[in-house]
Amino acid sequence: MAEATQDKPDLTNGVPENDLGDDAMLVGQVGGETVLLARRGREIFAIGATCTHYGGPLGEGLFVEDTVHCPWHHACFSLRTGEALAAPALNATSCWKIEQRDGRIFVRDKISEAGRDMPATLRPTDGPSGRMVIIGGGGAGYAAAEMLRREGYAGGVTIVSDDAAAPYDRPNLSKDYLAGTAPEEWIPLRPPEFYVENGIELRLGTTATAIDVARRHVMLGGEELGFDKLLLATGAEPIRLQVPGADLPDVRTLRSLADSRDLIARARKGSHAVVVGASFIGLEAAAALRHRQVEVHVVAPEARPMERVLGPELGDFVRQLHESHGVVFHLGHTVGAIEAGRVRLDDGALVHADFVVVGIGVRPRIHLAQQAGLAIDRGVLVDEYLETSAPGIFAAGDVARWPDAYSGEQLRIEHWVVAERQGQTAARNMLGRRDRYAAVPFFWSQHYDVSIDYVGHANAWDEIVQDGDPNAHDAALRFRQAGRTLAVATIFRGRESLLAEAAMERGRSP
Repeated sequence: MAEATQDKPDLTNGVPENDLGDDAMLVGQVGGETVLLARRGREIFAIGATCTHYGGPLGEGLFVEDTVHCPWHHACFSLRTGEALAAPALNATSCWKIEQRDGRIFVRDKISEAGRDMPATLRPTDGPSGRMVIIGGGGAGYAAAEMLRREGYAGGVTIVSDDAAAPYDRPNLSKDYLAGTAPEEWIPLRPPEFYVENGIELRLGTTATAIDVARRHVMLGGEELGFDKLLLATGAEPIRLQVPGADLPDVRTLRSLADSRDLIARARKGSHAVVVGASFIGLEAAAALRHRQVEVHVVAPEARPMERVLGPELGDFVRQLHESHGVVFHLGHTVGAIEAGRVRLDDGALVHADFVVVGIGVRPRIHLAQQAGLAIDRGVLVDEYLETSAPGIFAAGDVARWPDAYSGEQLRIEHWVVAERQGQTAARNMLGRRDRYAAVPFFWSQHYDVSIDYVGHANAWDEIVQDGDPNAHDAALRFRQAGRTLAVATIFRGRESLLAEAAMERGRSP
């Protein structure tokens, strides 16, 4: 949603230079569009003030050198060109011409329009010119294909995806789209003509069955597809519930666009749903279903939802938030069996269920990599350039296990922003660059009108330092081990989350 412009200075009339200090930002408007002014030394920049991802206010974000970072979901834009440098934003924002005279700064003429994302013409590169093959049509796969073209790669680009749908906005499937507040047209990452115009071949509904590393071929059933470089972005698949009745038709998972559409079709006002698992996906689905006035019960073995990731304080807050919206929890329990129209718990209690949503985790889809003889350790092992043990074969997203620069650990994380950023880095390295993947993990989780942002990664901690009150929707919690902050969770403190991310990127404990 675009920012209102009525109370913002009209930059066509100019603003005093003294109103814009060094390393400062100012939001104004030109012809009804919000424009961000930023100053770094003698240089002054002007770009669109609205993030092209979900419309976040860039003026409330973080100014770092010649970039600005969005406070909502940490997208990064160039202040020089408006280019979206880091996901989740994929489109550039507008860029404007600056005039300085008589001690004032004027903005009138637009240099480039928001929404552009590719070069006007493909140009030869110094890298390979044959064919790049990407297995997987999720965030990592799409971001890699787009970056290959953005970097000017003129060879063939093929995305092989067993999904029937072209790449789509997966986080929305358990949030606004499932709740009915995001329209269908928001879901595709790009319209169909984008792939045609940019020479990206989509092989949808197609399963890669094997990789011949020596011959540089991917097997698609009986068809062979040659490649010069290959990206494995096969993602993860939901873990299935292993109880009697788990294969009944009303037992569903939530991973794909088809899954979300199926749940929408079942989510009639007054119907009853049981969500198995108090995971992020499970509780986001619970919130979305409550928005559709579905009666929701959540069954999970832990004492608090999300405690393993967010700790006891935020776990209690999340539970109370959901309970205030009518969700009924059955914590400390598991599902014993699923029967027609009901779920039987481990203590024999029966819960009415018109349908069941299983959200008990996912596992990486590593079978192709295993068959190809690639190094595996709870995921596909990659180096700091996201290259696997086989030269010329890269991995990104939920399937990749990489050396994290800040924590020093090998991580495999199922975050959308991580997947997209790894896809972008892998694409550049497929073209011969040697860009280390050093981005700090980030995700957000939406529950009703509350968003929890989480930057970094903490497998364990010995203390949680809390500032503010989650119940007041204003809090920051730092997860620390041996005096070092490994992760920071915030509620409505977007800039603080960005500052923590920036510190971690520099190797400093925030």
